[in-house]
Amino acid sequence: MLFRSLAIALWTLTALVMHRGPAVADDYPARPITLVVPFPAGGASDAVTRILADKLAEALRATVVVENKSGAGGNIGTHGVARAAPDGYTLLLSSSGPLAVNKTLSADLPYDPETAFEPISLIATMPNILVVNPIKIPVSNAKEFVAFAKARPGEISYSSIGNGSSQHLAGVLFERRTGTRLLHVPYRAAGQLALDLVSGDVPASFQLIPNIASQLQSGQVKPLAVTSKQRSKVLPDVPTMAEAGISDMDSFAWFGLLVPKGTPKPIVDRLHGEVVRIMSDPAVQKRMIDIGADPISTSQAEFKALISSEVIKWRNLIKEAGISTN
Repeated sequence: MLFRSLAIALWTLTALVMHRGPAVADDYPARPITLVVPFPAGGASDAVTRILADKLAEALRATVVVENKSGAGGNIGTHGVARAAPDGYTLLLSSSGPLAVNKTLSADLPYDPETAFEPISLIATMPNILVVNPIKIPVSNAKEFVAFAKARPGEISYSSIGNGSSQHLAGVLFERRTGTRLLHVPYRAAGQLALDLVSGDVPASFQLIPNIASQLQSGQVKPLAVTSKQRSKVLPDVPTMAEAGISDMDSFAWFGLLVPKGTPKPIVDRLHGEVVRIMSDPAVQKRMIDIGADPISTSQAEFKALISSEVIKWRNLIKEAGISTN
């Protein structure tokens, strides 16, 4: 009788384990979901996140709360999600900085972006745009800007959203490709950056469209070139760096959805399927394009491979340029 009872108990436990995956998928989500964006409200990451959050809430029939948890170049919010319970109720929408660049730039990074998460899908990419204050820097195109900067080595300052951000590295790459020497000025928030760009205090920037959209529309800043291989759908009249005669300047920000490592596969698969459907919606694609983003979805493997390739790409540039990791 004892052996029979043990056998029945073991069979019951095995059955529960075997059926746990589908049960998790069927019951998920049973409570509100927190979607963490590791940057302040109002920036490019936040804009992309909120478009996705609205549609994800509809698809999952759940409340999705966006939480801006900024600091340390995106490391604080990203690390917070890495330590969160892997139950599908804490999601991360992060970018190339915390997920690739900071592995080299931050000497004491408290998480490994290549192993701490289950990548779900890329959401969007954005090119950086070289923009200038047209009064302080009276040039018409990127080629003229190069000549202007070469005549003033170390005097022309450009802004970015923090040390190691895609904008900062676009500036470093530009210097190396053109033989110019610029002065980098990092900011913590896009709002102050835009004000100083308009005032001319920091008269140039490699910037993402959402961070300076109103200034572009008003003509307070002048776009010279985009750092992507193709022209931006939002600014089709602005040439690429390659068209301006500056090669190998492909530099863009990317944004993707992730969950903590160990999240049950049925939940990961559910989230991936919903994201692919959301990003194929023409209305969502239009909203993304309107803020200057190129909408995209990928397989989990493709997103994981991108993270690893970007870690290597920016590690090489950071070391070659001697960018501080402090």
